[in-house]
Amino acid sequence: WSLPSSMAVAHVRAATMEDVLESKDFHFAREEERVMELWDQLDAFHEQEKRTRGMPEYVFYDGPPFATGLPHYGHILAGTIKDVVTRYATTTGHHVVRRFGWDCHGLPVEYEIDQKLGIKSKEDVYEMGIDKYNEECRSIVMRYSKEWEKTIKRVGRWIDFENDYKTLDPTFMESVWWVFQQLFQKGLVYKGFKVMPYSTACCTPLSNFEAGQNYKDVSDPAVMVSFPIVGDPENASFVAWTTTPWTLPSNLALCVNPEFTYVRVKDPAKGNIYVVAEARLSAIPGAVPKKKGKKDAGDAPAGFELLAKVKGSELAGTRYTPLFGYYTYLGTAFRVVADGYVTDDSGTGVVHCAPAFGEDDYRVCLQGGIIEKGGELPNPVDDSGRFTQQVSDFVGRQVKEADKDIIAMLKTMDRLVDSASIVHSYPFCWRSDTPLIYKAVPSWFVRVETIKERLLKNNSETYWVPNFVKEKRFHNWLENAHDWAVSRSRFWGTPIPIWASEDGEEVVCIGSVAELEELSGQKVGDLHRHFVDQITIPSKRGKGELRRVEDVFDCWFESGSMPYAQQHYPFENKEFFESNFPADFIAEGLDQTRGWFYTLMVLSTALFDKPPFKNLICNGLVLAADGKKMSKRLKNYPDPVELIHDIGADALRLYLCNSPVVRAEPLRFQRKGVSDVVKDVFLPWYNAYRFLVQNALRLEAAGLKPFNINDVDLSKVSNVLDRWILISSNSLVEFVRQEMDGYRLYTVMPYLVKFIDSLTNVYVRYNRKRLKGKTDEADCRASLATLYSVIMTLCKVMTPFTPFFVESMFQNLRHCKPYEPESVHFCSFPVATPSTEMEKRIELSVNRMQKVIELARIIRDRHAKPVKTPLRELTVVHPDDDFLSDLVGDLREYVTEEINVRTISSCNDPSKFANVRAEPEWASLGKRLGKDMGRVAKAVKGMGESDISMFESSGSISLEGHVLCTGDIKVVRDFKQPAGTSSEEIDAAGDGDVLVVLDLVPDESLIMAGLAREMVNRIQKMRKAAGLTITDKVDIYHEQLKEGPLDAIISSQIEYLEASLGTSVRPFSAKAADVEPLAVEEHVIGDAIHVKFILTTASKDGIPKATLESEVSNLNMDGH
Repeated sequence: WSLPSSMAVAHVRAATMEDVLESKDFHFAREEERVMELWDQLDAFHEQEKRTRGMPEYVFYDGPPFATGLPHYGHILAGTIKDVVTRYATTTGHHVVRRFGWDCHGLPVEYEIDQKLGIKSKEDVYEMGIDKYNEECRSIVMRYSKEWEKTIKRVGRWIDFENDYKTLDPTFMESVWWVFQQLFQKGLVYKGFKVMPYSTACCTPLSNFEAGQNYKDVSDPAVMVSFPIVGDPENASFVAWTTTPWTLPSNLALCVNPEFTYVRVKDPAKGNIYVVAEARLSAIPGAVPKKKGKKDAGDAPAGFELLAKVKGSELAGTRYTPLFGYYTYLGTAFRVVADGYVTDDSGTGVVHCAPAFGEDDYRVCLQGGIIEKGGELPNPVDDSGRFTQQVSDFVGRQVKEADKDIIAMLKTMDRLVDSASIVHSYPFCWRSDTPLIYKAVPSWFVRVETIKERLLKNNSETYWVPNFVKEKRFHNWLENAHDWAVSRSRFWGTPIPIWASEDGEEVVCIGSVAELEELSGQKVGDLHRHFVDQITIPSKRGKGELRRVEDVFDCWFESGSMPYAQQHYPFENKEFFESNFPADFIAEGLDQTRGWFYTLMVLSTALFDKPPFKNLICNGLVLAADGKKMSKRLKNYPDPVELIHDIGADALRLYLCNSPVVRAEPLRFQRKGVSDVVKDVFLPWYNAYRFLVQNALRLEAAGLKPFNINDVDLSKVSNVLDRWILISSNSLVEFVRQEMDGYRLYTVMPYLVKFIDSLTNVYVRYNRKRLKGKTDEADCRASLATLYSVIMTLCKVMTPFTPFFVESMFQNLRHCKPYEPESVHFCSFPVATPSTEMEKRIELSVNRMQKVIELARIIRDRHAKPVKTPLRELTVVHPDDDFLSDLVGDLREYVTEEINVRTISSCNDPSKFANVRAEPEWASLGKRLGKDMGRVAKAVKGMGESDISMFESSGSISLEGHVLCTGDIKVVRDFKQPAGTSSEEIDAAGDGDVLVVLDLVPDESLIMAGLAREMVNRIQKMRKAAGLTITDKVDIYHEQLKEGPLDAIISSQIEYLEASLGTSVRPFSAKAADVEPLAVEEHVIGDAIHVKFILTTASKDGIPKATLESEVSNLNMDGH
């Protein structure tokens, strides 16, 4: 493309558009690559940002991904949503800073290095050196950053990679320190023990939302174990059930439900006496007698003998004999406690408690005095998930692998009541894909429970699409939120800025580099562990040196701090941040309701008592076509880079934005779906554009003044379809602006498809003659200017969605408007004007006209009457006189041509052709009327013609004490066959609004006209097949192969044939012998006219002066 500089634009003369390729030769993906070259030439993204400086800020936060893996469809989806919204914000008069962010710390990076270096434990890291380990981590964090940048740019997303933020930057980390210090000073930070999901493969605890990312159905052992009651005269035992036998060596208590009834039962076969919940007795093998069958009925076990019943609350305090002797020195242990968390839907109603390995276990043991806060907590499992020396029988064994040996030992001890297996859903580490365990770990916590009401209040002030994610999923998560463990016993992350004395009594929380330098007297640069761990702070209480605690922040704390840390707040950009917080918009996937959305909300509420954002779009998951998770190993999805190369990024963007995934529902991704977008949206759109360009160029080729959009005042066009498509274009602008302001991306595509269908299959198709100059030059220019204006508006409206394709068209269209900016992305979003009553009438009338044409086609199809067969009369029945006036007036020509009828009649009295009745709209009335629905429905069905007429004119009616309006009642018109006719002669079709009556009786003159129309169609297809262009003139000859009325058709339809073909159709005998044919084909016209058509280069004489008007363009566009 040639690009005049902005300084010279005012002096550039309007030029002619360049010709365009046929749709079969146009490759959308290759054209997108040309557009990318143009954007690079213009530096378009940065230029757009410069041009919008000084405009109101629209603040967008980009959640940081890890660069240790390649981008997938989930990233492309979220990135597309973000790009669409921020592009729209820019075109509507906002300045939008779009910075890419990178999550550089945490488990994903460490796990990669552990795998690379064969690191199995923390001791391996200490032996290697934290400095060397962390630098290994640093070396891979940006491994795939270039691939990310390339893919994201190719998808059409405009975002700043040069001015990106990284969570490893010292400025980012310093702001994270500041955030934590603010929480510390507000009393929202404390240190404690918490039972957390724990990855033994990664040697680290995970947050609850991380643990919820990867559940699998697995088979685990399910054992019942006996616990003899101390001092029981009958040697009775409690029976507890567990699916984690590895926790039994750490058992300290049994828990019962105080409200349940427990039974003491005796096994007659073995003599054992057990205590279990009455509701769970049937779970004990042999406890409940089986129903006797016919065979061996007398041998069926009788079941256990009931000895006594007791309330669970009465069992509290009962002592029992421990399974193992590892912790018998704990005098408070091995007692029964009572708590309502014990259920009767599984197990025995007696729960074994190992407080170091279960959240409820820890809680009830603390409440029951089994353990004390700050006291010993038996935890015989090391960081890698292996038993320590405390469990001498299984020392060094991985806990899950030790299950079988523990069960075997229980059997030899005669404590195993039953051993089975269970398939249940169990959490796996999202990074290593290994089973998690639950383990008590020391951690630094942020108090979330104390600010819960403020969290819920701030959430209520935000706007989400879809709303149910906010009101249900996120609200419920906040309502049940627990204190947040923000520390990790790892190495590669932002160090927790707490320096403490050896006894833990003197604690200093650092909030800045300057503060640390002042207190330590040392210069500070990098803030990672291997730079700050050796820094000490002199005690102010005489306690020697304060040293930093070893933990680092969970990377979710860092990403939740990004609104502040990306701007190095409060050390820089203080005024800008404070005047532009909260953000206008964020977007991520559904899984972030427990991740990034949550951490953002907690920190912004704790710091500023504000929500962190105003508007949020939450997308669903992109799955493989079979509904399974996309898997690189299974290769069950198309490679995104290859798909974009083959089909194009715009098609992928529209496919994603039009799918259920932007409503937080899952999408089964299919390559065919992306291809269908090209077929259903882009090709018709391109063909309308191509039709405009080719017919605009035809003017100059014919020696006329070149097309100039400024020659036509579009506010004064008189043609009804010109006015209609301009009105529809205005409605499109209004609709897209309305939906984008509401962040409903998914509603735009269906409206766009409908609009493009109206543009191509109504406006362009119905105006073929005008657009090709078949009427007169002024009319041709008016229609071309209208089409140009509509396509230009469509380009500007769709810039956020299809940035490549609209740029390609705009660059050619702007030849006619050199004062337009150098890129469509520098243009403002169009502004809709309020519709006048006349415009509303035109829009309604044309929409009804389309319905009339559709209904007439239904009648034709019903009677096997193709459109090529002319019919005598069509009657439209409707009570709206304005519509009927438009139909038999301005719209008449379009209907007669599309339906191929000679005359159109109108009738405003439905009773002449139809029986009118009313039906209730159950969907709209049902919920509103409730029990009154039956009475109202009966009244609606009983409405007479006068009642219906009054309802249609006034728009409302009162029935049974209820006012019913438009939309509550459906008026149905059933066709009434005219007396003395059959349905083969006159038939009708209606949609409840319009009734179309079609005269089907054949007419000889009309049949001749239909055959002539078929001849034109066949000849034009020959032109196309021969590769002839619009301006190639030909002579046409015919040779009749069988007798038939060919000559009669040609003579009776000569004017139509010459007008359509630009020449007469002459007998073969008139062809000069030395003229070589361009095309020769045999055809059957109608059912019996066998003819050969011969096309030759036009001779210089004997050709009618009629302008050559070929239908070739139309054939290329819509096949008619």
